[in-house]
Amino acid sequence: MRVFISLNIPKEIKNEIKKIQNKLPEFNGKITEENNLHLTLKFLGEISEQKIEEIRKKLRKINFRKFKSSFDFLGVFSSSSEEFIRIIWVHLTNCENLQKKIDNSLEDLFEKEKRFMSHLTIARVKNIKDKQNFAERINKINFEKREFEVSKFCLMKSTLFRDGPKYELIEEYNLVQ
Repeated sequence: MRVFISLNIPKEIKNEIKKIQNKLPEFNGKITEENNLHLTLKFLGEISEQKIEEIRKKLRKINFRKFKSSFDFLGVFSSSSEEFIRIIWVHLTNCENLQKKIDNSLEDLFEKEKRFMSHLTIARVKNIKDKQNFAERINKINFEKREFEVSKFCLMKSTLFRDGPKYELIEEYNLVQ
């Protein structure tokens, strides 16, 4: 099964992200649905049931304190050689240490992340007419920076469908006081 580890976002924060999505300039592509908004801490790929059990055991042993996160700026993923932007995202603060802890706990099963970037995908772009103008308009979007408590992370299953992925919780892991 296709598996990843995530921070699932509280409803009130999803509502704020929805407001940001509504301010995006017009583009050909897809807004990330509210129920699919999450921060991927580690993508594990296609995993066997046996390996899932090993992962679950290792994740249960993680001892990490609850912390505050917030979204603080918007960005895009594209390369200078591409004609257009592919992903629009919002940056989440303070998530790197939890990601490193997860990475270290799974290092005998998976390669460590080479470059983790704490981002939440809010839209996927298929096409835009003017990349530079679009990026400038993205940079001008104002929003209220909202803080929230991170008290758990999740092991998730992802099933790909024609209309987009569907996510299913495998197991939750609570952070400590």
